[in-house]
Amino acid sequence: MKPLTGARLAEAPTTTARLETTDGHRLHLWLLAEGIGRLLVERPDGLRAKRTWSIETDTAPLPFEGRERMSVEGLSPQPLTVEEDEARITLTGGDLRVVVDRAPVRLAWFRRTGAGWSPLVEDRPTQALLFDRRGSRFAHYVRRAADERVFGLGEKSGDMDRTGRRLRMAIVDAMGYDAETSDPLYKQIPFCMIHRACDGVATGLFYDNLAPAAFDLGAEIDAYHGDYRSFAAEDGDLDLYVIAGPTPAEVTKRFLALTGRTTFGPRWSFRYSGSTMAYTEAEDAQARLGEFLKLCAQHDIPCGSFQLSSGYTSIAGKRYVFNWNHDKFPDPRRLAADFAAADMRLAANIKPAMLLDHPRLDEVRAFGGFIRDADADVPATFYFWGGDAHHLDFTNPATVAWWKGEVKRQLLDLGIAATWNDNNECEIADDAARCHGFGEETPLALMRALQPILMMRASMEAQAEHAPDLRPFLISRAGGPGLQRYAQTWTGDNRTAWKTLRYNLRMGHGCVLSGLYNFGHDIGGFAGPRPDPELFVRWVQQGVFLPRFTIHSWNDDGSVNEPWMHAEVLPIVRDFMHLRERLVPLLYTLAWRAHTRHEPIVAPTLWHFPHDAGCWVENDEFMLGESLLVAPVVEQGATSRRLYLPACPEGWCELDTGAWHAGGQTVSVDAPLERCPVFVRGGHAVPLGPSPADSSGTLTWCVYASPVPVETATVVFDDDGLTHGWKQGAYALLTLAASVGPDAAKARLTRRGPLPPRWTSVEVVGVGALAANRRGFERVARESIATAPAA
Repeated sequence: MKPLTGARLAEAPTTTARLETTDGHRLHLWLLAEGIGRLLVERPDGLRAKRTWSIETDTAPLPFEGRERMSVEGLSPQPLTVEEDEARITLTGGDLRVVVDRAPVRLAWFRRTGAGWSPLVEDRPTQALLFDRRGSRFAHYVRRAADERVFGLGEKSGDMDRTGRRLRMAIVDAMGYDAETSDPLYKQIPFCMIHRACDGVATGLFYDNLAPAAFDLGAEIDAYHGDYRSFAAEDGDLDLYVIAGPTPAEVTKRFLALTGRTTFGPRWSFRYSGSTMAYTEAEDAQARLGEFLKLCAQHDIPCGSFQLSSGYTSIAGKRYVFNWNHDKFPDPRRLAADFAAADMRLAANIKPAMLLDHPRLDEVRAFGGFIRDADADVPATFYFWGGDAHHLDFTNPATVAWWKGEVKRQLLDLGIAATWNDNNECEIADDAARCHGFGEETPLALMRALQPILMMRASMEAQAEHAPDLRPFLISRAGGPGLQRYAQTWTGDNRTAWKTLRYNLRMGHGCVLSGLYNFGHDIGGFAGPRPDPELFVRWVQQGVFLPRFTIHSWNDDGSVNEPWMHAEVLPIVRDFMHLRERLVPLLYTLAWRAHTRHEPIVAPTLWHFPHDAGCWVENDEFMLGESLLVAPVVEQGATSRRLYLPACPEGWCELDTGAWHAGGQTVSVDAPLERCPVFVRGGHAVPLGPSPADSSGTLTWCVYASPVPVETATVVFDDDGLTHGWKQGAYALLTLAASVGPDAAKARLTRRGPLPPRWTSVEVVGVGALAANRRGFERVARESIATAPAA
């Protein structure tokens, strides 16, 4: 590869600047609103990928066939001014500036602040932009500071800070992975966030490129070039978005404004979701699933859905998508009805590949619905679960139409409520295999990570067309940028181990900072040994506070991870699953905020406390919303938990006892097996729905003490939980305004929106030091939500 050099302005800039290099490469530059800069490098023979599926804004919906890569529709490019001298070109627009050195070509990005122009990111001085003149590879090298940290890159193993690692951009089925070291895994998110400790500034770098690639974050050292980081891709275009912060929250929110809003699922999707492969593998699978319903009732386990594993499609132990095994499932429609009667929905597993003996293979071959071989006019063959297979090509409109029709006929028409898009990593090894490309044949290297995105979109559209009034709900294991627009996800087929419990939590931090808010982990571990009682309890305690709460397994000994799997700890598990049910109003409100405001449901502590150095240290805590700090136990045999409490003057109260602790210190608290330490910011309120045993329909706000005066407003969003009606105003928004001080507390409830909430009354209670408070809460405690004052 050779470096780009000899840059010159090809024409006077307007809102776009076009520079040309000595060898004919064209650099397109935009400075966009909201602190986002963009560089697109076009080769002399044009773009490798003329469309993108990663960018979707509120004002520019994404067509199924993709968005023209050169487009800046919906991104508000700013008018540019230019200054030139012999050495460099300086472009300024809005609050951004980019300085381009002519020879060799290198860029430095700045943002306007009160102190002038503050640096965001700059290329290394030597050979920053390298392109393969005979092939399709390129590399981008950026200067690396000694005090910087790197976050993001989606679902990656190990610590939240990726500094010093080399991580691949690829998608694989990594069953039983090591949560500390394995790479790559199931997601390909070429987005990283750089944070400089010296000034606290965070900057995002998003490479809109879905080809196989790698981030080197300090693993490589070369004496000729100083300290650097790099992004190197095997194909595609260098299409870079530089996203200004200065905080991690601002960077991630702007990234989501580029790549699309988090989908807002139905309320039932935030309840416990049961799943295990064992049920659908059984010869009497439908009867076994009926037993699950009975066991939930028998053990008093609240459950909102069940994820139907792919065994329902089996023939002689292999999986055949859209093929019901009627020996195991004699009446699928009755199965769905039985679950609906128990207030549970079914999400059916679907896979995007067809084994070569699939009974309907020729049907898809006839309309050319598979990814094609690189050298012959036949479908590409790859090894899939159960044998050789062909992979459906979702860049072919005929495939999309067929898929949507089958989702409707085979699942939705029978009463299945949701799709579980699984095994969608598209592991065809040949990068030269051919995709339809919506009429423009394209090598698989440029579209492998796109296939799961388009599979999700096809499934989502099928659900939307089948039931236009209902909000679709999907689950997907694999994906790339934009996954959040369509589906809930999880960290794949993890391995049962204490180490996994810790590092899945830290992997979740990476998901959040990369804009993947609706996620979870397989509780108890998917692959490997059966979890012992202690490990299972600690996994449940962590999982009840995450958006996706699913117990799922394929244990080595054939056993099944279920809430009642260990009788000796069932009372503890039940208590926490009841707590999960009570947390649904909070989780649902946070999911609404994630969709409408790009705010996370859970987050690392640094999200809410970016100026507290203690929150940047690797830790095993997370925030639920902005008020709850969850500190799960992740060490075997532990009966206490040390953690750092973020600095805030109101301090922190223990959720269950109300005991107060000052912020900005490390504390040790009791954590026997039946307890997961959780803290609430002083003066804040936690909304809890009725317990499963409570038929009163009361929504309870628990208010916590503060040694300093605090004014808080806690919001609960409610609607019918199923439809799009909230967008037309059919919702209820309850706000509890609380004034809490060292000596007294009072609260006032207001309601906005015409929809009556599903709770009949509200109760406000003081916890800990506020337990004796009566006067400030008594009126609210008597108040009916239906007659609460209008805001």
